[in-house]
Amino acid sequence: MAREKFQTLTEQMFYILLCLQEECYGMDIMEKVRLMTKERVTVGPGTLYNLLESFQQAGMIRETKVEGRKRSYLITSTGLETLEREYQRLLTQIEDYTRWKGGH
Repeated sequence: MAREKFQTLTEQMFYILLCLQEECYGMDIMEKVRLMTKERVTVGPGTLYNLLESFQQAGMIRETKVEGRKRSYLITSTGLETLEREYQRLLTQIEDYTRWKGGH
């Protein structure tokens, strides 16, 4: 059975969507992810623009502004739902880990 696209998010996907709760340009997103994660997660331009295109096609983000080659994006309600679902999934994993690590 094929896995639904965006059923779970990679770290890069998660942080890109998190950044787009505020309108951002591509280069701003790369810098915000780097700062937000204390350089633990980086997003290169190829990965970023492929993900932005995929997110747009899925209705998770929308383009808000175009200034020459600079494009600005913002998360949609669909993207927010996806981000929240991933957050809840991660919390459940943490709860499972904590319960089982302590000898269940």
